[in-house]
Amino acid sequence: MKPKDAHLKRVIVDFRKLTPEILALLVEKYPDGYDDDQIVSFRNAKNELIEAVEVTTEDTKYLVKVSTKLAVTMENYDEDDYEDFEDDDPDAVQDPQLEPGAEDEDFS
Repeated sequence: MKPKDAHLKRVIVDFRKLTPEILALLVEKYPDGYDDDQIVSFRNAKNELIEAVEVTTEDTKYLVKVSTKLAVTMENYDEDDYEDFEDDDPDAVQDPQLEPGAEDEDFS
């Protein structure tokens, strides 16, 4: 038996490709941030271990790579910051200011 989401397109999203639409969906699904039990781990085509959180639209399942930048951006999310951008604009989401010494860790 196929899983109910087998028909969905699957897309892996790095922070650099994060759009306002995907960010809004993440904040809606994980309003208090995500926990370790909500992180999905898998190997990519290069056999690298990837850790991501999942968010689904009507036709696509996004796996967004977990990183310090993602956590900080979700924490400081304000939808008004993105009202002048298209929902699918990957240049809208800017790198957050990280505390000194808090390098962006790609947790994968």
